[in-house]
Amino acid sequence: MNRENPGRTILLVLIAILLVAGTFSGGVLVGWKIQQKTSEEQASRDALFAPFWETWNYVVSSYVDQPVDQTKLMQGAIRGMLDSLGDKHTGYMDPQEYKEATAPLDGSYEGIGAYVDVSGKYLTIISPMPGSPAEEKGLKAGDEVIKVNGEDVTGTDPSIVLRSVKGPAGTDVTLTIFRPDTNETFDVTVTRQEIKLESVTSKMLDGDIAYISISVFGETTAEELKTALTNLMAQNPKGLILDLRYNSGGYVDSAIEVMSQFIPDGVVLIEQQGNGEEKTYDAKPGGLATKIPLVVLVNEGSASASEITAGAIQDHGRGTLVGVTTFGKGSVQAFIPLKNDQGAVRITIERWLTPNHRQINDIGLTPDVVVPLTEEDAKNGIDTQLEKAVEILRQSN
Repeated sequence: MNRENPGRTILLVLIAILLVAGTFSGGVLVGWKIQQKTSEEQASRDALFAPFWETWNYVVSSYVDQPVDQTKLMQGAIRGMLDSLGDKHTGYMDPQEYKEATAPLDGSYEGIGAYVDVSGKYLTIISPMPGSPAEEKGLKAGDEVIKVNGEDVTGTDPSIVLRSVKGPAGTDVTLTIFRPDTNETFDVTVTRQEIKLESVTSKMLDGDIAYISISVFGETTAEELKTALTNLMAQNPKGLILDLRYNSGGYVDSAIEVMSQFIPDGVVLIEQQGNGEEKTYDAKPGGLATKIPLVVLVNEGSASASEITAGAIQDHGRGTLVGVTTFGKGSVQAFIPLKNDQGAVRITIERWLTPNHRQINDIGLTPDVVVPLTEEDAKNGIDTQLEKAVEILRQSN
């Protein structure tokens, strides 16, 4: 998942260790060795990059269409370097892409109303937003956009494709979709709308069951959740349903705040680095719903921060997971801006594990109670997953 809060910075601290010898000559010797090592490393790097600069010079001087856009050459070189790692979540973002990627996860925008993954080979639907044009046209989690208005976008950075999908409300965009589950390709024309991003919605269901839906882990989600829980708990509910279906994730800090409302104490999240080192995050005290019977709804559109939240609740035995296997996004990407407004690099630096050291990435979470939601049920307004959650809570009382 992304540590997607642009306010969180990565501090790279270079610590110089000075070894002071007993004599002046010893100090000079140590300094010379360090300088020699640095020179050797630079010489090795120069030799390594010699073919690159040789190619650069050939292109700049001899390519048929002159002058060559050297900024695009530079950006393409960075993209190629990061693509060679074979990690779909690591890549380069030009200045505009970086601006869009770090835009707040609250407010509104104009588009088709779908949470998407721009870190892979194609612009991929994670989940359509409830009531959105994308949902009305039947777009599903896993759908890949391969053409926009008839133009082939395979091989185009998904962040750039996303710009073409967005647009003024009331205008149409025709998407050519490849659906891996069924191996079918089809066109769908969607009328863009103004999409309002509501983070938390809540209500009381029949039988004194409280219901909360979190659509995204945004900047204000934690406070919205506290307000909703305060209102619901004042009505003395017998159980609570936390709906994380089609929640594509968001900020890590927000997820920790959300988990802390339901888990009283203990580890809720483990951060694992490439060298095996781990850092744990504990639940924050003062949660408003740490004892009430709890059911969490998840599906194939539950990703990243929502998977971490559901996984912690499952590991702590704090609630029952109902639905189908989740999306499987459990890696951490640092967004590191480059100097002089040259965009940013998105690099996978860690993986998130559940409190029981379970791996989420590319696996997902398996619910305690598996309940598929068929297309026929959905068309008829029948929510079998929600019905099962209510049934479980009624049986617990």
